[in-house]
Amino acid sequence: MDNINTEYLQKCIETLEKSYSMIKASKEGSIDYEMYRNSLVKGFEMTLEQCGKLLKKRLEPYFSSKKAVDTLYFKDLFRYAFKHSLINEDEAERWMKYRDNRNNTAHNYGRAFAKETLSFIEDFIKDAKNLKEAIEKNG
Repeated sequence: MDNINTEYLQKCIETLEKSYSMIKASKEGSIDYEMYRNSLVKGFEMTLEQCGKLLKKRLEPYFSSKKAVDTLYFKDLFRYAFKHSLINEDEAERWMKYRDNRNNTAHNYGRAFAKETLSFIEDFIKDAKNLKEAIEKNG
């Protein structure tokens, strides 16, 4: 099994952490706050998508072909990750919620969405780091 390059995922996580630290240090409603909120939302989206792409690569050995893995929906990836002990059940459930939140992003970039994203961003960062480790460890 080939090692999977997680450098870009690491950069996404670091950028997301920086955006989160900067938004916490900004006054809500300020231009800085809005800028970091936008950065946080985009960082969340990019990290989530990168996690899905890398997880797809990690799951390939469990399927008969790469084509079979390519047919999986995003949430299926995390169901299989749990099935194959790459993540635990609680993490799998949180990943489902992250995806639901991401689907809402496409339609609602307003304050309510940003507040929801901020409410779970610490867990998301922790889960993304754990997934990155699982992808590397099983490589």
